[in-house]
Amino acid sequence: MTLPRVATVLLSLAVGAGCAGVKANPASSGGQGGSPSGTGGTSVSSGGGTTGAGGTGPIHTGNCNNLECQQTMCMASSCNVPACGELEGPKTTLSGYIYDPAGNVPLYNVAVYVPNQALAAVPEGLSCQKCDGTASGQPIASALTDSTGHFTMDNPPVGSNIPMVIQVGKWRREVTIPNITRCTDNVITDVELSRLPRNQSEGHLPQIAFTTGHSDAIECLLRKIGISDSEFTNDAGSGRVHMYWGGDLSSGPTNSGAGANSLASGAQFASAATLWGSPTKLANYDIMILGCEGSQFAASKTPYLANVKQFADRGGRIFDDHLHFGWISKGLPPWPATADWIGVGTDLGDVTGLVDTSFAKGATFSDWLMTVKASTTKGQIPIVMAQHSVSAAFPPASQQWIYTSGATPSVQYLDFNTPVEAAAANQCGRVVFTDIHVSAASGDSSHPETPFPGGCTSTTKSPQELALEFIFFDLASCVQNVFDMPIPPIIVP
Repeated sequence: MTLPRVATVLLSLAVGAGCAGVKANPASSGGQGGSPSGTGGTSVSSGGGTTGAGGTGPIHTGNCNNLECQQTMCMASSCNVPACGELEGPKTTLSGYIYDPAGNVPLYNVAVYVPNQALAAVPEGLSCQKCDGTASGQPIASALTDSTGHFTMDNPPVGSNIPMVIQVGKWRREVTIPNITRCTDNVITDVELSRLPRNQSEGHLPQIAFTTGHSDAIECLLRKIGISDSEFTNDAGSGRVHMYWGGDLSSGPTNSGAGANSLASGAQFASAATLWGSPTKLANYDIMILGCEGSQFAASKTPYLANVKQFADRGGRIFDDHLHFGWISKGLPPWPATADWIGVGTDLGDVTGLVDTSFAKGATFSDWLMTVKASTTKGQIPIVMAQHSVSAAFPPASQQWIYTSGATPSVQYLDFNTPVEAAAANQCGRVVFTDIHVSAASGDSSHPETPFPGGCTSTTKSPQELALEFIFFDLASCVQNVFDMPIPPIIVP
């Protein structure tokens, strides 16, 4: 095209459409009213949105399918011809905060996207979830939440009843945005549209195996993050959290019939031996949470060390709480070499934990703790009744997240990807270890006298519980090197 021809085209755009570009695809006209000179964002709630502003044109001028036909590009509403070099005007965006299932705590690294096709079912059981940017439904617009839980999605399709997917790992929920208006920021204000699912009727939850330990109350934390009570069942039930009793497996369940071993419905938990002793059974789960048992009970675990390592190596996620460090320190090689495991050290009491910000996700973790007010000083977090099981992590095999310094250095939270012995590209699972207890600061009972959830009485979260919530959702996310920043779902061209 010659320069005079370019000037002519620009002049015609300016005069005929205020530099608005070509005529929009009729399929994208829904919900696109408004004055070309208007500005500002619009709110999105369950009641619908309002109209916005700016000129518009279709992104896809050729063939398009489904919702991509409703994507538009916004142009400047006016310009000086022929010096009309900047055609882009206010963008069409969708923004908001994503929360845990309870709708209370904003979450980091949650994918938010608009699918252009129906979603495929989330795979059940062990699978390799790499952070490769792939997502079901052929995303046409996507974003990730930041350390405040906020996201901004560029160029979502405009119109009414736009689907939006919220996903981290195998947590997935699809909601419907009532209206997205062109050429403005559409802000989601209804928390019910921006939280993870509480139960299976709202979306998909990972399948979790939980072994009780009688010395901590992590099961109560799961309720606080918003998982519905209906999802807590024994292994014969249909819930997404299967409860097993742990401890000294040779002597039978502690306080048989009490809350540590049964549900309010009367359903009794199976022994953790039935879980750890069966690779086939383990393969049904995505995450295994091991509640502190008050002792190591090495004899109850030694027969199952290979099965548990295999679970993690095949893509499983393990949350080891305090005295479950034996799975690692006495586990199969190379697990014992991941850190300086000292065993049962002297309790540290109430301490100030320090956040390791030397790696990408650690720095974000520090920011997030400030966001949720678990920290009042950046890079620090108060810990009540800190334990001391490990003195140092050994990078690159493992990475510390929270540690203490001084006369008795300790690591309060570390993790490693599995298989440890494999190259990073071939690692699919993850193990988290923490010496931070829930019940130490929560007020929830670790020895409930009534069936679960009778011992879960507190409704607020302590700083260390908030840290554990971050750990829990980060454990559930896709596997990647902690030095790499996460990427949003790849937009399908």
